[in-house]
Amino acid sequence: MDSLQLLMDTVSQWTIPGTILLIILWGAYKKVPMYESFVTGAKEGFTVAVTIIPYLVAILFIIKVFTASGAFDDIKVVGSWVFAQIGLGDYSESLELLPLALTRPLTGGGARGVLLEIFDTQGPDSFLGKTATLMMGSTETTFYIMTVYYGSIQVKKIRHTLPACLIADAAGIITAVVLGYILYG
Repeated sequence: MDSLQLLMDTVSQWTIPGTILLIILWGAYKKVPMYESFVTGAKEGFTVAVTIIPYLVAILFIIKVFTASGAFDDIKVVGSWVFAQIGLGDYSESLELLPLALTRPLTGGGARGVLLEIFDTQGPDSFLGKTATLMMGSTETTFYIMTVYYGSIQVKKIRHTLPACLIADAAGIITAVVLGYILYG
């Protein structure tokens, strides 16, 4: 097991630097003006970041208001009662991830804000911190992606896309929580 852990540690330490090195070598091979390309990409990224800041602030504000009003606490109380009634009372701690589960389909930036708040209050290496990270990787920003993709090609009738995507998000959320309990609980 120690050799597997050593291998995983080595791979995780060298994946990003190795990828960056491969990109630089490939760009040099193809004679791409890498610095100019990097600056152009950075400008576009900054423009996108400035564009989404108001939406991110709005989502975080709404989540804070929802939390401060006690609505999340009420939902957690009801959820804990439901969990107790069906014999899952020991698993009610996962209801702390409800704000993340509700935010993730709406906005990636807002979900990252909720994730950072979980890290601040619970710690990144806690059960909830690790499970929240699993949840972020198992779900998608469904409404944002549908808006961007369907809006860019002017699709008006989305048919079964939204229900299918929300079912996939729910499956990702449930799977993340189950794996969280298996791996970290």
